[in-house]
Amino acid sequence: MPDHSPQDDVNSFLKGPQDWHRLTPTTNVKQMRTPLMKNLTVDNITENVIKINSNCQNPRAKYLCERLVVHLHDFARETRLSTKEWMDALCFLTACGQKSDEFRQEFILLSDVLGLSLLVDSIDHPKPAASTEGTVLGPFHTHEAEVVRHGETVHHDPEGEPCLIVCTVKDTAGKPVPDAKIDMWETDSKGFYDVQYAERDGPDGRAVLRSDENGDFWFKAIVPVPYPVPHDGPVGILLQILNRHPMRPSHMHFMFDKQGYDHLITALYLRNDPYETSDAVFGVKDSLIVDLKTVTDPEMAKKYEVEIGSKLMTYDFVLVSDAEAEEIRTQKAMEAMKLQGRKMKMYKGLPVPDVD
Repeated sequence: MPDHSPQDDVNSFLKGPQDWHRLTPTTNVKQMRTPLMKNLTVDNITENVIKINSNCQNPRAKYLCERLVVHLHDFARETRLSTKEWMDALCFLTACGQKSDEFRQEFILLSDVLGLSLLVDSIDHPKPAASTEGTVLGPFHTHEAEVVRHGETVHHDPEGEPCLIVCTVKDTAGKPVPDAKIDMWETDSKGFYDVQYAERDGPDGRAVLRSDENGDFWFKAIVPVPYPVPHDGPVGILLQILNRHPMRPSHMHFMFDKQGYDHLITALYLRNDPYETSDAVFGVKDSLIVDLKTVTDPEMAKKYEVEIGSKLMTYDFVLVSDAEAEEIRTQKAMEAMKLQGRKMKMYKGLPVPDVD
């Protein structure tokens, strides 16, 4: 997967497909074969919308839009959605867009607190047993991080408690994965990311490393702390309405890129954190919970140039090959479609209706 940020995704979408320029006001509408609609009612509006969208030439886009329309319409009918509630929802989404910028993506935060981010990651990046599970990206990953050598200090918060991070990267066969690109990022001791400070003069608490020939990497950071997700915007208002707290448990983010391997976004969470079982963005998984240790071995202290008694986090990351991930993804997709009673086929690695 190419290295990109949430803002890159937004910019790419706004550019659109190369043929968007054809959809101009000068398009001859008479030449378009638009299906005829029936007299519209509460009961038949859904089939009419699906029918008029049926000219879409991209089978995946057509399928996604069809299912989105079905579920949105069913939601409105099931809840007896009022006009005021509908307008409130539109205003809420507008506010999410207005709150977003290159350093903060309110829509990602909304997706996170609704559990959608973790669900999509779990579907799109299935993991075999004994491999490292993924979790949410969060809204604060950037491309400003500097490439550092093993052993360097990546966080310079004077109030943070120093912590040595020692990890390995292997494949599912237990072989080292050398030269994997590893992004890491964490908050400071007050629970804020560097981009949340208007007066900052550069990145801090984030770095890019490369695993060595043995698949090892290590660096010096600070002990992660619990912190609230940004709750000064529309998502924060939603959490208040739902009587939910905005807190995330202590954790450190990691992202792995290596050609031939499935992209991995994950994090390590400290055991017994007070928010371990109520993470505001549903990111915690048992396999990603680690113990905060202490350096007691003089040889280890000497090797990594830290003092005896320093805090220590260790973890063995396991990456899944592209081939393994694709096989599991296809298998699970077809199993899910079969349970729904749908005849499907794969199109560019994703399920679409099989109408042939």
